[in-house]
Amino acid sequence: MLLNLHVKNLALIEESEVTFGSGLNILSGETGAGKSIIIGSVNLALGGKVSKSMLRENAEFALVELIFSVEQEAQAEILRAMDIFPENGEIIMSRKIYASGRSVSRINSETVSASLMRKVASVLIDIHGQHEHESLLAKRNHMKYLDDFAKRALEEKKAALAAVYEEYTTCRKKLEEASLDAEQQAREISFLQYEMDEIDQAELKIGEDEELEADYRKLSNGRKIMEAIAECQELCAEGSKNASDQIGNAVHALRTIAQFDETLEGLAAQIEEIENLISDFNRELSGYVSELNFSEETFQQIEDRLNLINHLKAKYGKTIAHILEERQVKEEKLDQLQHYEEYCLQLQEKLKNAEERLAHLCQEVSDIRMEYAKSLAEQTKEALKDLNFLDVQFEMEFSRLDHYTANGWDETRFLISTNPGEPLKPLDAVASGGELSRIMLALKTVLAEHDEIETLIFDEIDSGISGRTAQMVAEKIKMTGKNHQIICITHLPQIAAMADHHFLIEKTSSADSTISNIRSLNREESIHELARMLGGVKITDTVLQNAKEMKEMADAVR
Repeated sequence: MLLNLHVKNLALIEESEVTFGSGLNILSGETGAGKSIIIGSVNLALGGKVSKSMLRENAEFALVELIFSVEQEAQAEILRAMDIFPENGEIIMSRKIYASGRSVSRINSETVSASLMRKVASVLIDIHGQHEHESLLAKRNHMKYLDDFAKRALEEKKAALAAVYEEYTTCRKKLEEASLDAEQQAREISFLQYEMDEIDQAELKIGEDEELEADYRKLSNGRKIMEAIAECQELCAEGSKNASDQIGNAVHALRTIAQFDETLEGLAAQIEEIENLISDFNRELSGYVSELNFSEETFQQIEDRLNLINHLKAKYGKTIAHILEERQVKEEKLDQLQHYEEYCLQLQEKLKNAEERLAHLCQEVSDIRMEYAKSLAEQTKEALKDLNFLDVQFEMEFSRLDHYTANGWDETRFLISTNPGEPLKPLDAVASGGELSRIMLALKTVLAEHDEIETLIFDEIDSGISGRTAQMVAEKIKMTGKNHQIICITHLPQIAAMADHHFLIEKTSSADSTISNIRSLNREESIHELARMLGGVKITDTVLQNAKEMKEMADAVR
């Protein structure tokens, strides 16, 4: 359940906080007061697209924070699988958007990706946007609703189906790639053998390129090295005033007076240590010089070897390890071509086995869908009757694709008849905008009873309806709110009257700014807001009395 929403510096909202309750939470307000910003902020916090234009003017950042309570063990288990653990039974999701356009998403103070935010959100909340009912016009979405309805029964089967489909498509691709005639086969064998021989003749060893590059750098800079070493030897050991002689003189000078002062004894010991160190350094430097060999022949050999290795890297891989791996791949491919008929027969057998398993799984998934489609259609039909479809028929039609997909071979669509004697027809041929809103509400309420999502948000789901239909929609939403938390933005007083918790979104303007705020209404304030929704600008005593009666009638639905 969504417990709390905190918004700061977002569009018209300077800073606002609202605490939601269980049951039906209604958000109402004048057109343009900022109702859409509230839903927009929730979407934003849950991983929606970010634009720096969303920030208030001159604000350095915007912040949206949501606090959810997680009471169902099924929800907690799904979250744990995502490595998300409720703290004291709560999940805190926040998103901070900076003026630069950068954003930071956090769950329980840990930074996470926007994709993980969306995955977690899909477990906790379902948001129905203003125009989502239009998705019903695309039949490709109809199967999604059915699969959501049958999720528990389909989950394992669909995962197995996707895995077998991948195996099937891989086999098909390999078989298509393997279709060579005798001449192509001979050319391919010859070319593979040439490439393998080229790699074998190089006798590559992992790591040798790094050693060769180090030797190459050393040899190619031989003159610089010799000049620098000669200068160093001149300064440290061979010059008329070299460091070794100078430090030796210093040691002798201190030793002649060290007996007169203990402090001088310590200093003499230190400089003797320095004398020993420089002597060791001179010996090691001299040894290094004696081993130096800047042979032109050696340099040319190293350069030629590096050129060969780099040529092979350009053809077969970025490293020697990659080249050797590519050689192994070519050997396997050569073996396949040399045993071409046997290889093709194996692929054909694998493809046949994969297709048999795929067909079996497609049929199993289809059978489950058909079984659940009857239940989904029947429950949706009953929900539609509750929404003032007096004589409605609702079914799901199945057809079979002429090819396999990772989702099976089914193609589905909803069919509806809203008048007696009329045949069932596709939704896009029958339903108006207002009817689509009610059909979507019916589907949402049916689906809500078959998943673990506790919070539903309806953003003006009452679009295109009024009168008796509006009253029936209100009652349906109210009944759904008995088992779920509903957050509903509405402009209809029939729905607003059903509120368990009523919030008003209002806009205030001054000379230099416009601000939207949201506040909770008590019963008396809620009745006045209903009167505004009923009567417009002028609220008469009659309108106020109507609002009071509407609220009392809504109480009876409880």
